[in-house]
Amino acid sequence: MSGPFENKNILLGISGSIAAYKSIDVASKLTQAGANVDVIMTYSATQFVTPLTFRSITHRPVHHDVWDINSPEAVEHVALAERGDILIIAPATAHMIGKLALGLAEDPISITAIATSAPLLIAPAMDANMWSNPAVQKNISTLIERGATIVGPEEGRLASGLTGVGRLAGTSTIIGEAAKILAVKKALAGHRIVVTAGGTQEAIDPVRVITNHSSGKMGYAIAEAGRDLGAEVILITAPTALDLPSGITTIKVKSTSDMHKAVTDASGNADAIIMAAAVADFRPAKTKQQKMKKSSKQDHSSIDLKQTEDIISNVSKNLIRVAFAAETENLLENAKVKLEKKQVDLVVANDVTSEGSGFGSDANKVWVLDTNGVEDLPLMPKYEVALAILDKVAHLLASK
Repeated sequence: MSGPFENKNILLGISGSIAAYKSIDVASKLTQAGANVDVIMTYSATQFVTPLTFRSITHRPVHHDVWDINSPEAVEHVALAERGDILIIAPATAHMIGKLALGLAEDPISITAIATSAPLLIAPAMDANMWSNPAVQKNISTLIERGATIVGPEEGRLASGLTGVGRLAGTSTIIGEAAKILAVKKALAGHRIVVTAGGTQEAIDPVRVITNHSSGKMGYAIAEAGRDLGAEVILITAPTALDLPSGITTIKVKSTSDMHKAVTDASGNADAIIMAAAVADFRPAKTKQQKMKKSSKQDHSSIDLKQTEDIISNVSKNLIRVAFAAETENLLENAKVKLEKKQVDLVVANDVTSEGSGFGSDANKVWVLDTNGVEDLPLMPKYEVALAILDKVAHLLASK
């Protein structure tokens, strides 16, 4: 299986903004995701970042001169426009946005935009006063009416030294929106899926918590893959160090009780739930109201624990329910017990002590169990694992 960018032809337009340097990361991430990235630059953009930088990253020619008679393509902008699966313009200046809205064609980006039928994703970047200008807003409205997708801008410190709305959207946000647009495999279109991720935290006192090593990467990969397959995804996430994925409704929680309530609320009109979160099995019976001190005469050598809520068992069986089993021994035996006890549709089991997979890694080695048996999946990137799991979910939904 492959991600949404594998073998896709991405046209990345870069106009003359100081934010042009941020597009280096966009080009790099798209290339790493398997895309063929053709960078198109205006003359102004080349004054901020050299074409050689992008050529070194993408390993492809950079298009920045409409008068290049040495181009291997007879009519370069037409050839680019025809092979592009999406045109991303990041950053898009106020000037570029105006040209696109008016249908002008006088530089490599605007010429390609006029000639292509590919979806258009625009990531504006400019000073806050420029962004709020009525003329710019009218141009943005015009482009949206024509079907363009606008991502950002974000609020923050700007090149002018002022703070306001105008910063280029982050790389993950831009790429997330592009993935959503490119999702050609719509196996989950029309379905609503709840995904949990991360490790819950149970407070001991106002400073300390009981938690686990979950990074949230597997749950986030499932949420992103679900989005890419056309589903409406609600991600319920315990604390992680990950950037929130774009195009997904995200609910932040901390404790198991918080997650239980969020899952209950979100699953009411959902079609499936995938519990990838590492949920604490126990919490302190009593949470201290003040920080426990070493110097205290009280005995802190033990903490009384009580069981937390069994979240997935309380979710309606009308949903497709997927549980995870993170084990350190007797993997398949314990996973089979969980499948029978929880009466879920699937159990995804993994050995968290296995090298190169599990907590914190970018890959995972899992076994998927249902009432018909066990499928042993190879070690592969977590996004690929997510696609494999969601393929089974899609088949279960189709058979309902």
